[in-house]
Amino acid sequence: MDNALILAFLVTLGAGLATGIGSTLAFFTKTTNKSFFAVAMGFSAGVMVYLSFVEILPKSTLYISETVPPVQASAVAAVAMVSGMILMAIIDALVPSGTNPHENTEVELLGSESETGKARANRVLLRTGLFVALAIAIHNFPEGLATFLLVLDDPQIGIGLAIAVAMHNIPEGIAVSVPVYYATKSRAKSFRLSFLSGLAEPAGAVIGYLLLAQFLNNFVLGILFAMVAGVMVFLAIDTLLPTARNSARGHLSVYGFIAGVAVMAASLVLLRL
Repeated sequence: MDNALILAFLVTLGAGLATGIGSTLAFFTKTTNKSFFAVAMGFSAGVMVYLSFVEILPKSTLYISETVPPVQASAVAAVAMVSGMILMAIIDALVPSGTNPHENTEVELLGSESETGKARANRVLLRTGLFVALAIAIHNFPEGLATFLLVLDDPQIGIGLAIAVAMHNIPEGIAVSVPVYYATKSRAKSFRLSFLSGLAEPAGAVIGYLLLAQFLNNFVLGILFAMVAGVMVFLAIDTLLPTARNSARGHLSVYGFIAGVAVMAASLVLLRL
């Protein structure tokens, strides 16, 4: 059990620290490969949606059915999944749109010399300050708990989800570091804020697990997994796909989505042979 907890924590930590990768890319990338971002975000969305409906939700129903009849178990799982979506919607509603990473879906990179870009970055920073990083940290908190619990229960599924979370944390790291760097001209400060916002993932895992550990049984796990599925579907629809669509024209986001579904499906089948 100790080894399982360590693995779950390390995987969640790795997913959260992907914001640091985004921050680093922002410093050294002068032009945006928007096609790559579109495919990557679509891929991540495909992984999350596939895992949610094909793996996580059935697992949730199975756990709940150990306590209640199958039909009721399906109903409870469905309600819990919708509750997960509502939870993320409430979090979004509480975060002002100007600093909400789910509202700002354009990929912004360091190096733009346009006056409009500079004015916008400075205006956002002056209005919100550190709240940009705080907003992303708020969104990362439930993601961390979700990733942790899934790795703890089934490492194959959990690691697949962690990879998808890490991929979508990269542009969030860019979103933190770019405006801070424009205003302060300090790479160290902007990287530090991006890094700290990513630590909300493992913080969510540890705090959430400590609060819930004494209540965990198969019924509670089933409800939590269904809520995790709802959270992941919400992220895919509200953040990843809009980011992909806004990053590049054409159907690259769709191709990435299909690739994410195909790769995740194939990998899970191969791992279970």
